[in-house]
Amino acid sequence: MFANTVQPNIVSLFSSTNSEPLSLFSQQTDESLAADSFIHFLNDASSLPSPSPPAVLCSIPALDDHDEPNIGYGLHQTVLHIQSPTLRMTFIRSPPHTDAGDRDLGLKHKWLHLQVRNMGREWSFDIGIVDKLGRRGVVRCSTFQKEPKLAISPVPNAQPVLHLPLSFPQSSSRPLTAWSTIALNLPSLIPHFSTLAGMNQLDDGEGNRHDINHPVTLPVPNVPVPGGTYSHLSYIKIYATCRLRRIWLSDLLPDSQVPWEFELYGA
Repeated sequence: MFANTVQPNIVSLFSSTNSEPLSLFSQQTDESLAADSFIHFLNDASSLPSPSPPAVLCSIPALDDHDEPNIGYGLHQTVLHIQSPTLRMTFIRSPPHTDAGDRDLGLKHKWLHLQVRNMGREWSFDIGIVDKLGRRGVVRCSTFQKEPKLAISPVPNAQPVLHLPLSFPQSSSRPLTAWSTIALNLPSLIPHFSTLAGMNQLDDGEGNRHDINHPVTLPVPNVPVPGGTYSHLSYIKIYATCRLRRIWLSDLLPDSQVPWEFELYGA
């Protein structure tokens, strides 16, 4: 998708305040849960406009004992609300799924940044990474994962999944906002595939295949895993439940100066 283009130091994949924020994404919701599974743009501070019926917004948790739910710590900006009790069925993905087959982002930047709001529910996101030899893998970061795991599925052509734990600031730390900027150094993730190659989790073949909520341990098939030098990002998928403001890639360190519109403000 971007492999044959000149790539500047900063590339924004998603901004909730753009005129067409999901132009580079496809989206999916769980049609069996019309009231609970939806993707909707709203003002973060007011949670308005409300989604179309029968969809109902989940409650926003208090950050600490002194914070009233749904009041304060929000952004007075339009953000993307992604909600569902079934994570794997509700998500946005870039590049979008197409009838002609999946395209590859081909972005070679070292750092991935996401600005998200903690909604007090389980949340996860996937990124596809490729090494210089073309070996592909998936890095999955989840708030419900307790320790790093490498999942290798017996399904043909399935990519190995490196599942990493993710946590937001605890309420006891008195955070100034419910929003966080997550920064991942993509090349640093490559060695973890080989390090955890002997500690695998696979799908059980009993209805939980590709279910990110129900991993089980099974024998390990012979599947190549990424190693050596990092090449590029192939895709990104953001699951429920969260609020999302921006996704961008850069070659700059997380504490480097970025354009003012990339900063969290207006809280």
